[in-house]
Amino acid sequence: MLPQVSFAASTPNIVVIFMDDMGYADVGCFGAQGYQTPNIDKLATEGRKFTNFHVAQPVCSASRTALLTGCYPNRLGIHGALGPSAKHGINANEMTIAELVKQKGYATAAVGKWHLGSLPQFLPVKHGFDEYYGIPYSNDMWPFHPQAKKGAYPKLPMIENDHVVDEEVTPEDQTHLTNDYTERGVRFIEKNKDKPFFLYLAHSMVHVPLFMSDKFKGKSGKGIFGDVMMEVDWSVGQIMNTLKKNGLEENTWIIFSSDNGPWLSYGDHAGSAGPLREGKGTCWEGGTRVAGIMKWPAKIPAGTTTDTMMMTIDVLPTIAHVIDAKLPKHKIDGLNCWPIVAGETDAQNPHDFYAFYYENNQLQAITSGDGRWKLQLPHTYRSLPTDIPKATGGTPVNYKATKIEQAELYDLYTDISESKNLAAQNSDEVAKLQKHAEAIRAELGDSLMKLEKGTGTREAGR
Repeated sequence: MLPQVSFAASTPNIVVIFMDDMGYADVGCFGAQGYQTPNIDKLATEGRKFTNFHVAQPVCSASRTALLTGCYPNRLGIHGALGPSAKHGINANEMTIAELVKQKGYATAAVGKWHLGSLPQFLPVKHGFDEYYGIPYSNDMWPFHPQAKKGAYPKLPMIENDHVVDEEVTPEDQTHLTNDYTERGVRFIEKNKDKPFFLYLAHSMVHVPLFMSDKFKGKSGKGIFGDVMMEVDWSVGQIMNTLKKNGLEENTWIIFSSDNGPWLSYGDHAGSAGPLREGKGTCWEGGTRVAGIMKWPAKIPAGTTTDTMMMTIDVLPTIAHVIDAKLPKHKIDGLNCWPIVAGETDAQNPHDFYAFYYENNQLQAITSGDGRWKLQLPHTYRSLPTDIPKATGGTPVNYKATKIEQAELYDLYTDISESKNLAAQNSDEVAKLQKHAEAIRAELGDSLMKLEKGTGTREAGR
């Protein structure tokens, strides 16, 4: 056993493992059925579970923007999922977590899916990361997409730092994506074990199309989705073992989560939101509430769980607090939530509210900062029809458009499934949340109200 490496208490190693399209109930300790995720479960046992952890928007690029910058993505001009033809991405004036930790001399690496712009000026190495290896956007944005028109997507490239090292990622290549990402992450940790580091490991899985290596094919006994989850769980175990082997475990802060809920239209190739309503692409709980786990033996109490609300926008300012780094001069939306992370007695969320935008700058829902009351604002959302069979084999079924005509209020303390509209009985709570909605509309806009821009929006990089 190697001695634990000890940097200053204010400079822990930081590892963020960000899944793609993993549902709230796709991990054993959050209710997964039929397959096992022992390494992720161990991460929770040795760390802290966050059962009320949310992304800012229930889709790829927007969600990742929020995590890495501490801002609502629409504040920065990032909406939805950027495709290969997008001419915009994260602006050079924004501060990422990588740039934040650089203030304290951290080594930084991004591995996996990026999706904040695929042109050279938007890649990770232009935004604080010393090195990068991965694909620039989702793994289904490629010529083999069965539901896309022929020629809709170019070849999917593999990028190292700022240059293409493989012009075409093939189906065979995708079978070892999880393994390749894991090896890169392990090598980065071992190379930088003598100084503080930040590793952002953004898995392409479990986004469709699903692929796994031969050693995990059929292993779960629960189909391809279970197999893929077991391989990602193996990856988490490799990262944890590498930290332990190199004496880094005690002073490394691991954050594990997902970019949004499950892509339910893919049926048996999609995950599960468990008791939560709907999934990816909606501002119901199934779209934005994701499994959250954090471990840092030196600071975070092991074997604990909190249902206090947090959002990915809070990760950057919380890290800034811990390492005593300066926040950007421009406004961000996240706040320091370290007391919640550290399990301090009576820790409370510092936000008055959280706003949930989706589509083209639509304010669709708003919650009280304590996570109890949620107001679903009038909007149209996608939902799976109940009168058709579940999708199989990787071919999705079509959603149906469903409309909320009047604002609906839910008490998430007693109704996590958002099944009982309490607006009529709680007019005071509705009024409070409507007031918060008006405030954020003025700042960020709301296309549903014909307010395309607010006073606080900034331009994306172009």
